[in-house]
Amino acid sequence: MRFATGLKLYASNQAIGLLYNPEEKKLEEKELPELFSYPVRKDLIKRVYYSEFTAKLQPKGRDPLAGKRTSAESWGAHHGVSRVPRIKGTSRAAFVNMTVGGHLAHPPRVEKIIHERVNRKEKILGTISALSATATPELVKARGHLFSTERLPVIIPSSLEDEIGKIKDAVNLLQDIGLYSDIEKSSSSIRIRAGKGKRRGRRYKERKSILFVLSSTNKPLAKAVRNLPGVDVATGWTVNVLQLAPGAVPGRLTVYSEGALEQLKERFGGVI
Repeated sequence: MRFATGLKLYASNQAIGLLYNPEEKKLEEKELPELFSYPVRKDLIKRVYYSEFTAKLQPKGRDPLAGKRTSAESWGAHHGVSRVPRIKGTSRAAFVNMTVGGHLAHPPRVEKIIHERVNRKEKILGTISALSATATPELVKARGHLFSTERLPVIIPSSLEDEIGKIKDAVNLLQDIGLYSDIEKSSSSIRIRAGKGKRRGRRYKERKSILFVLSSTNKPLAKAVRNLPGVDVATGWTVNVLQLAPGAVPGRLTVYSEGALEQLKERFGGVI
């Protein structure tokens, strides 16, 4: 699945991450794949983010006859009232856009193009840039994430994806690798949304926290962490800029599994 063949990039120095050793419960330095060493292009990340965001939006339109199904007709001039259409037998105005129940002046149309398309190679570059930003502690800290490690990202062995299946074990893992404080920050940020959205299935708002990039979303670890405040789960094949750079701001606090890193290397194999 090397869809990036023919695209040449130039990496900087080798990026270094931290690999968690579950036996000694400590972090050890580990070289990251080359794609984590490419420069962070915030302009490309922003373009790709809006392209992926608008691709999810559903076109919305109006019934052409909405607000026009009425018997209202204008009385004409010389009646001492305005000439707007009025319902027969009453003086109540209808049909026109400034009346109650009238049609909209300029309703949304399904023909409107809302998807901002982006070139294929730009999308690849933007995704790689967003991945590279997760290995830059300065950008992660600038996003407001809390962590106590010297380097980022944190990598966990693939064996832990099957061994950890409970939230309490996942919490202990995050405490060992020094990232649980970010979960607590996201939990304390939960609040009720202002406006009508609170009765449309999105009552609460919370800050984004850790992104787990694992080899599969059906692993026990994925099911254990997905309900923690602000946490998202993705795989190396599906992770995108919407998850890596929420709000088009790069540098999300991310945890990778060794299996997911292999998927990323295979996914972007034509680039590196």
